[in-house]
Amino acid sequence: MLRRPLPSGSRNASETMPVQDNIGRGKALIWTNQLDGRARGQVANLTRLGFLDGHVAVMPDAHWGKGTTVGSVIPTKEAIIPAAVGVDLGCGMMAVETTLNASNLPDSLKPLRERIEAAIPVGGAARGDDSQFAKAPGAQAIARRADSYRTLLPRKWRLQMGTLGGGNHFIEVCLDERDRVWAMLHSGSRGAGNAIGRHWIAVAKREMERFCVHLPDADLAYLRTGTPSFAAYVDAVGWAQDYARANRELMMRMLLQAMRDTLGAFETEGLAVNCHHNYVEARDAAGNPIADFARAASWLTRKGAISARTGELGIVPGSMGTKSYIVEGLGNAQSYYSSSHGAGRRLSRTAAKEQFGLEDFKQQTAGVECRKEERFIDEIPAAYKDIDEVMASQADLTRPVHQLRAVLCVKG
Repeated sequence: MLRRPLPSGSRNASETMPVQDNIGRGKALIWTNQLDGRARGQVANLTRLGFLDGHVAVMPDAHWGKGTTVGSVIPTKEAIIPAAVGVDLGCGMMAVETTLNASNLPDSLKPLRERIEAAIPVGGAARGDDSQFAKAPGAQAIARRADSYRTLLPRKWRLQMGTLGGGNHFIEVCLDERDRVWAMLHSGSRGAGNAIGRHWIAVAKREMERFCVHLPDADLAYLRTGTPSFAAYVDAVGWAQDYARANRELMMRMLLQAMRDTLGAFETEGLAVNCHHNYVEARDAAGNPIADFARAASWLTRKGAISARTGELGIVPGSMGTKSYIVEGLGNAQSYYSSSHGAGRRLSRTAAKEQFGLEDFKQQTAGVECRKEERFIDEIPAAYKDIDEVMASQADLTRPVHQLRAVLCVKG
């Protein structure tokens, strides 16, 4: 299929060059002029660490996060910061193009939304049995490797395979610029990844105390290469990232089946993208990504960023009720071949609930079939940055291939 890049905005290349900031003892390249004081302080703390393997790259959707700024790309040589990787290990996006067009959709999408909600548990829900787990890609290998982490995993980890989770996780049915229908979802490694992440964050903090390491932020606690803790951590992270990818693939099958049950037969064709945006990447001596974590010469932590190597496809979602983009990477080495992972929050969840009410939510999600309820106000579109401004700021990182607008949304 021939992909025709969409217009990337009105800014020219010179306006999208990153700003070089010498803060702390190191350097950061920043692709936004909207980095608030708290987030900037986190970047400064990060650049003071002696095991960085280059500058820190800060994406245009960056905002304050736990320990380190969401939207950071962090190269390290002899250590990894578990809190920078986070607790939703392998969180990411998947999108699939279908042969359906807008004309194939009924006037009311409520029956489809209800069918999707019946097929895929959301929030903290788990399945009643593990029959779906066996249908996940690589289920046998995931189950076999899980023996190494048995004491860490929640009892329902198998029952959560094929479930969405809560927070900003979502399922959408979208239309692109041609009115072609897409299926898209956002999820991660569920309770399994959360348990692994929290355990090793605590281990890293204890090791800092043990070795009397003083850090500007306790959540910058790290694990050193060559130690048993480090080896165990990266093995567990690799497992959780595989779990997350399989979880998205299984849910996508369920989503497409729910669409067929409601809309009738159709095929998938053209593009299908499945990408992490909260993860660790192992690199060889030349800086290339490798699958074998045991042979890594260095590491790249993407905390809210996607891989954007030349020609590589990714997903940059906007907010509920706005738009998202399928993008193609431009292979920018300054960003470590990365780009933003979405619009990025402008307001905290608490602030969003304080500033907006249910009527605001209904108005901002007009035209989108979704639950118009107060519990989702923290996901109101106004709580997020303008996705088009984010895309314009990273015109040297990606080019848009398709623009998607949601017509149906199921929130976690």
